Amino acid sequence: MHRTCDGIHRRDMLRAGVLSLGGLSLSGYLKMADAGQVAPGRATRAIFIELPGGPSHLDSFDPKPNAPDDIRGSFKTINTNVPGIQVSEHLPKLARVMDKFVILRGVSHTLAAHRLGQEYVNTGSKPIPALEYPSYGSVLAKEQPGRPEIPTQVAIPRGSQGPGFLGIRYAALETNSTPAFGKPYSVRGISLPSGIGVEEVRRRQTLLEKLDRRFSKLEQNSQLLDGLDRFGQQAYSMITSPDARKAFDISQEPDSFASQFGESGFGQSCLLALRLVESGVRMVSVQLGGWDTHQDNFTKLKTDNLPKLDEGLSGLLTGLDQRGLLESTAVYVTGEFGRTPKINSRSAEGGRDHYPRCMFMLMAGGGVRGGQVIGESDDTASGPRHDAIKPDDVAASFYHNLGIDPSLEFDSNTGRPITLVRDGTVIDQLFS
Repeated sequence: MHRTCDGIHRRDMLRAGVLSLGGLSLSGYLKMADAGQVAPGRATRAIFIELPGGPSHLDSFDPKPNAPDDIRGSFKTINTNVPGIQVSEHLPKLARVMDKFVILRGVSHTLAAHRLGQEYVNTGSKPIPALEYPSYGSVLAKEQPGRPEIPTQVAIPRGSQGPGFLGIRYAALETNSTPAFGKPYSVRGISLPSGIGVEEVRRRQTLLEKLDRRFSKLEQNSQLLDGLDRFGQQAYSMITSPDARKAFDISQEPDSFASQFGESGFGQSCLLALRLVESGVRMVSVQLGGWDTHQDNFTKLKTDNLPKLDEGLSGLLTGLDQRGLLESTAVYVTGEFGRTPKINSRSAEGGRDHYPRCMFMLMAGGGVRGGQVIGESDDTASGPRHDAIKPDDVAASFYHNLGIDPSLEFDSNTGRPITLVRDGTVIDQLFS
C-alpha cells in the first residue's frame, strides 16, 4: 500500500468476504450480490487497473521527443507495432501489442488532489460533498451479478472506491494481499485454513442449519432471518465450491503461460485477474501504486514502475487474447491525473508534480477497436490540442462497452434520483 505526498492513505474499505469458521461470516459479503440483470453489451466482464499516485504521461504513453529538454526528459521513444504510434522506450512489450489497446491522450480535468482525482476516475462523476458515487465494480455487482458461488467483484489487494450510495451490499471482496511469484496464494474467506477440510465445513454448516430451523420457529415472518439464511447458504456454496477455490489458485497455470506476466506482484495480480474473469467474476480491480514522482521521476519509472506495468499489462492483454477472452473482457487503465510537463528541481534529476490538465488513459477489449490513439495533447503535453476528453466520457464508454446505460438512474435511500454518469458522452471512435 503506497502513501501519496498529501499523506492520505487510500481509504480502508469494508473487509468483505472474511471467513470465520465459527460463524461463516462470508455470508455478510454475499448479501452484496443480490440484484437484477440488464441486457448484455459487447463485454460481459471487466478488469479495471488503477495506477494510484498519478503516472507521468510524457514519460509513458504521450511522449514529446521534440519538446525542450526540461519538458521532454531523458527517455527516448520507440515505435509500436502500429505505424505512426510511439511510446516510451521503457514500454517495449506493450509497444509490441499496441494493436490490442487504445491510448487516450489529452484527457483533462481540474482535480489535483489524489483522493478527489481517484474518486473522479473511479466513478466517472466529479465528487460532491453530499454524495458518494459507486465504483464501476459496485455498479456491475448490482446490474450484472454472477453465480452465487463466485464473487461478483474482486479487488486485488483492495479498492480505492467503495459502493457509495448503492450501499455496502455491493462492496468488493478484497484479497487484502498480492500474489507472489512461485508461492501458493490463498484468500481468507475462499481458501480453507490448513487442517480444515470441506467435510468439516459441511459438518458445521449442518449444525448451523439445525440452529436456523430452531430459531426460525420463533420468527416465522422475519425477512431478516430469511435473508441471513439465504446468504448464509450462498457463503456455504462459495466455500465448498471447487470452482471458487480453483479460480484463486494461480499455481495451476503452466509456466509457458504464466511466464509472460513476469514475477512482480502486479504481474501476478494480472494473472489472477485473468483467472477470475475466466471463472465468472464480473469485475476485477488491480492496483499498481508508486507513481507520485515529485522526486527522482526518471529513476523510479525506469527501474520500477514502467517495467512492472509493461510486463504485467502486456501479459494480461496477450493472455486474454490467447484464451479467447479479450473480445468479452473490457479493460480500463488509469491514474488519477498526469504530471507537470516542466521538470522540477526537487532532486538531482528532478521530478514532476500533480497535473490534471493533461493525462492518458488506456482501454481495450469488448467492442474497443485496438491500435488507435484517440485525442491529442499540444506540443508540450500541457493540455489537449483540441477538444478535451473528460473522465466522464471514458466512464460512459466503459459502461457502454459492458451493456450498461451510463444515463441509468438509481434512487438513493432518501428517494433521490441519481444519474450514474452525470456528464459523460460515449466516445464513438473507441468502437468504430
